[in-house]
Parts: sequence; structure tokens; C-alpha cells
Amino acid sequence: MKKYLVLAFLGIGLIACKEGASNQEDVATVSEELTSEEPGVFGEEFKNEATLTAFELGDIYSNLKVGDTINVTFEGPVQEVCQAKGCWMQVDVGAADPVMIKFKDYGFFVPKDIKDKKVVVHGEAFISETSVEEQQHYAKDGGKSEEEIAAITMPKKTLGFTASGVKIAE
Repeated sequence: MKKYLVLAFLGIGLIACKEGASNQEDVATVSEELTSEEPGVFGEEFKNEATLTAFELGDIYSNLKVGDTINVTFEGPVQEVCQAKGCWMQVDVGAADPVMIKFKDYGFFVPKDIKDKKVVVHGEAFISETSVEEQQHYAKDGGKSEEEIAAITMPKKTLGFTASGVKIAE
């Protein structure tokens, strides 16, 4: 009797694992569907109406507190991009530190070679606190040296942004 129960649980486990693999394929398909067909546009479509300059966004950040959010569209130069996948980027907004931009629901990525290009970004601006571990992870993704990574020892307040869409400006 015990043998039959063990075999039944193993069978159920194998079926569950197989279904999990198909779910991963579905996630990849959804990620591809979120990317626009228009060249240089990633994520959801948006209009460039009421687009702020990077420095205007920097002024808005100076008035935000941890936990505040604001919906905004802005244009600015890319300072750094994740070299592993293009899953984040940093844009200069005229503040002491650039704004860290991640992509909504990890649903799209940007090209890894857009450093120094202008982008128009639409989404939510906010202030957050970034842990030492997360800062070190971003430094590693950004190609920083081991010495630079080891020098990160304190959490810091970060200018954050969750982008629902990104356009590479021409």
C-alpha cells in the first residue's frame, strides 16, 4: 500500500513540474507581447504629451519623501544600463545621483548599448531606500570593479522610477 502512495505522489510531482515549465514559456511570451512593434519603443505605448525635462523631474524628486509616488513622462540621457539583460537603466536628472529605472512587472528590457542616448520614459517616480546588497548587485551588473563594489557599505535613499514604457529619442 505504501508503495502505491509513493508512486502516486511521484506521479503528481512530475505532472506539477511539467506544468511549471509551460508556465515559464507563457511568461516569456507575455514579455515579448508587451514590447512594441515600433523600433526604439519598449513596453507600453504612451504619448509624449506633457513631457518634462530631466532637470524638471529632478526638481520634483527634491520635494518627494520615501513612499511618495507621482505619474510622469520625462526625457533625459542614459548614464548606465544593466549589461546582463538591459533590465534597468540610470538616467541623469540633475540630482546628486541618477534616477534608477526598473521596468514594470519585469515585462520588457532595453538594449544594452543605449548609454549616452536620450530616452523618453513614462511611469511612476518615487523615493526608496536601497539596501547594500541591492546596490552591490547593480554595481556588479554595471561592470564596476571589485574595489568599487566592496566600498558600498551603507543603505541609501534612491531616486526610483518604475517605467511602463520607454522610447529611445532620435
